[in-house]
Amino acid sequence: MLGEENAASCGAHLEEREMAVDVHALSGVDLPRLVVALKGSDSVELKATVPDDSVRSAVAALGMDALDAQLRQVFFFETADLALQAAGVVVRARRVKGRGDDSVVKLRPVLPDDLPKELRLSPDFVVEVDAMRGGFVCSGSYKQRLAKPLVRPVTLGDVPIRKLFSKRQRAFFAEHAPTNIFLDDLLIMGPVFVLKLPFVAKEYSRKVVAEMWLYPDGTRLLELSTKCAPANAFDVMAQMIAYLDQRGVTRDQDPQTKTKTALQYFATSLADANR
Repeated sequence: MLGEENAASCGAHLEEREMAVDVHALSGVDLPRLVVALKGSDSVELKATVPDDSVRSAVAALGMDALDAQLRQVFFFETADLALQAAGVVVRARRVKGRGDDSVVKLRPVLPDDLPKELRLSPDFVVEVDAMRGGFVCSGSYKQRLAKPLVRPVTLGDVPIRKLFSKRQRAFFAEHAPTNIFLDDLLIMGPVFVLKLPFVAKEYSRKVVAEMWLYPDGTRLLELSTKCAPANAFDVMAQMIAYLDQRGVTRDQDPQTKTKTALQYFATSLADANR
């Protein structure tokens, strides 16, 4: 954590930065904590979600073509009462059209300085800050691309869940998951179909990623994001906000998160089915 002298320095730096950033976009954000998280992270992803009734106009304003999107299937692995979510653990696997399968075990929130040095040195472990209107979260993710397609066999019950994860991912899960919760005992929650479309935005000259999450009940969530180095986060945030406003894209006042929305949907559906 920052000492008093460093904290004061960061505070002064932030006061200068805040003048260049849309203060409404940062309302509710603990700026000193954000600076500490940025300092220790590998990358930053700046996100905005679009209200459902504004999705069509946003797609038109940004010139996106759904036929250019990459199709994905996302599965989560959880307990019926979302015990992993309560512990800050996310377990996920994906099928990606044209690229293959991948898996991740994620812990959030994390304090970058509290993570073991050997963990930070692993090429498969990434510390990233997700920032959006009203808040941010710093997460540590153990990722891997699978050498062969295993997600579908797992979801069909032909292969145990643990086979989706490397030994290091399993150890990371065991260290942070609640006691007596094991990978092979988790429920399969999914799929959620996702359309992912990266594009270079006009008048912005940065790559923006649009993800449309299509939930089984017909609801949808459109998220727009861009990644940058931690040192550039405030400048890029200001540019992204200005770009979306210029294009007339309405942003959620209370942003939704893709994972939380998915888990709550599947947990509710499971509870309703068991009544």
